[in-house]
Amino acid sequence: MMAVEIEGAAAEAGLEALGAETAGRFAQYLDLLLKWNARLNLTAIREPREIVQRHFIECIFAARHLPAEICSLLDFGSGGGFPGIPIALCRPEIQVTLGESQSKKAAFLREAIRILGIGNAEVYNGRVESLNRKFDAVTLRAVDKMQEACRAAIRDVAVGGYLILFLSEGAAQNVVSELDQIDWTKPILLPISTQRFLLVGRSSNDVPRGTPGG
Repeated sequence: MMAVEIEGAAAEAGLEALGAETAGRFAQYLDLLLKWNARLNLTAIREPREIVQRHFIECIFAARHLPAEICSLLDFGSGGGFPGIPIALCRPEIQVTLGESQSKKAAFLREAIRILGIGNAEVYNGRVESLNRKFDAVTLRAVDKMQEACRAAIRDVAVGGYLILFLSEGAAQNVVSELDQIDWTKPILLPISTQRFLLVGRSSNDVPRGTPGG
């Protein structure tokens, strides 16, 4: 797909215009995903338009809904770079760390950063549970064992920072009931979906490392 088609898909989803430069970088990102996906299985979605609608549009929407005060963000289990790379492209003022334990996927993420010229992103190749840093925000999208991952991720959120999740409605209810140290806003329906939501919560206290998430 060309940059103009990606811009058109964003407009159809009711998003603000990306601008020619950003849309062009998304087009490069799509090309790179398609090339690497053949051997790495970065996404189960193979059709370019579906990738744009499911992955790009959701992540661009999330980037636009991030609180303005966020300066640092960890993408927990980044995989193909969702939502971290779209956030880095749409919100250049945020320093994004793409956390990915699988070396081959981490290599893809480094290549994407290089080719797209993303100066505000870096890759952490390792288990993010061992990353001894706190972030203004941590995102989780399409990770295995979401509730368990959330319990680990909350330890990376600074006091007053945000946990940002992409979930179905039922899964969102389970997470909200378990993580009582997070003040949750009402789930936001994601574009082009009737079942998937963006869930944003703010940490009300520090969770020390070495504790079971609470």
